[in-house]
Amino acid sequence: MRFSYAESMCDVSHYLPLAKAADESGWTSMIVPDSICYPEESDSKYPYTPDGNREFLDGKPFIEPFSLIPAMGAVTEKLRFTTFVVKLPIRNPVLVAKSVSSVAVLTDNRFGFGVGLSPWPEDFAVCGERWKGRGKRMDDMIGIIRGLLTGQYTEHHGKYYDIQSIKICPVPSAPVPIMIGGHSEPALKRAARLGDNWMHARDDEGELAEMIQKVHVLRKDYGRDKEAFEVHVISMLGYSLDGVKKLEDMGVTDVIVGFRDAYRGPDQPLQEKLDALNGFADTVIAKAG
Repeated sequence: MRFSYAESMCDVSHYLPLAKAADESGWTSMIVPDSICYPEESDSKYPYTPDGNREFLDGKPFIEPFSLIPAMGAVTEKLRFTTFVVKLPIRNPVLVAKSVSSVAVLTDNRFGFGVGLSPWPEDFAVCGERWKGRGKRMDDMIGIIRGLLTGQYTEHHGKYYDIQSIKICPVPSAPVPIMIGGHSEPALKRAARLGDNWMHARDDEGELAEMIQKVHVLRKDYGRDKEAFEVHVISMLGYSLDGVKKLEDMGVTDVIVGFRDAYRGPDQPLQEKLDALNGFADTVIAKAG
């Protein structure tokens, strides 16, 4: 089992010392969320709260992941970084490919590109992108990004994008894993068909086991069951050795662990975060291997 550290929406001065501590204490990776803006008025419901309330996000600081990750990469040696998740279809695929390539090069291939759909139509509107067709557009974007990351000339002529033959430089020396987040049927199919990994963000043990099994069945249907595939999850089981064993038995490869509710809870002093990070590394990570 590998372990990813989760901290976000916090005092921005905490990120670099936390990344250094995670790097030194045996964590595999650190996850970085994505949010563009907060609309003053919206009828949209947040999908990860029981009542759909989104007001707790007002005023929460999000650092743009393609900016934050290289800064943390510069003060670490082994720690990987994963976006969880970039709202892909609100962006332009060529600009995204350039950002992904740059981050992967600057971190010496220590980058996993987690992507998903935004639940808010406002994200699309303010970025000048269409809400309708977002899923199919995201599929096209993944292909465009993968092509450009090879460093070879790539072109695309489809319903949503018409891109002449271009290439970007530099590109990373190893493929960037594209990790698909989401729990809907289309998201699971996308992960099985196009993804290198699947990312799960709801803490429901029964649902998790069912979804993992479903993703693997879908991968077999798409003829991809012989390819390497990872499963990254948020789960309360990840906080104990017995729980970690249960996750491994389900087929989980990476568990995401955080020590405060970054969405609803207050920030904490840096030292408290360091103590929790290092304490978990000593009591769980060091023994789980």
